[in-house]
Amino acid sequence: MLNYIWLALVLIAVVLGGVNGKIEDVTKAAIDSAGNSVTIAIGLIGVMTLWLGIMRIADDSGLMKLVAKGIAPVMRRLFPDVPADHPAMGSMLMNIAANMLGLSNAATPLGLKAMEDLQKLNRHPGVATNAMCVFLAINTAGIQLIPASMIGLMASAGSTNPTAIIGTTFSATVMALVSGLTTVKILEKLPVFSVERTERERKSQ
Repeated sequence: MLNYIWLALVLIAVVLGGVNGKIEDVTKAAIDSAGNSVTIAIGLIGVMTLWLGIMRIADDSGLMKLVAKGIAPVMRRLFPDVPADHPAMGSMLMNIAANMLGLSNAATPLGLKAMEDLQKLNRHPGVATNAMCVFLAINTAGIQLIPASMIGLMASAGSTNPTAIIGTTFSATVMALVSGLTTVKILEKLPVFSVERTERERKSQ
């Protein structure tokens, strides 16, 4: 689907450029953007290597496990349907801890593993459970204690103070998390989203 969206954007830009007689400007902008993307990517190598190295040290030193242990009580309240000793809980804890520390590369496989483990608890395969929806909301909000990717991007673009976004990023992700969790918890209580009720209605018809 995303490929179709990008294709549509490119075609619209070309058509509008041709209609307005600015097709040369569109071509120049595309070439310049391609060159800038390479420059930014090369500039990111050093910064991202530094941050990923620091995060790897944090992982090896046990900091990630410490963060996971700290948020475990909250997780038990957010996921009452998931047993505390179930593998899904461990995968979700490690995924959230990795996201908080900016280890997005490590967080992705942990998130996929968490969904696989949650699926094992799903009594209605093919339908997302409450736990899955809550985890998706948390994962999408992605609280960032250290937004390493954005810091690296700003540094490579020549920012004089790339770490200035740490506070605002943390605040924004916290608000996104609160909004997402509130919405999920409200919706999961509505009868229209109850799989059991839907099945009972089908049987009664």
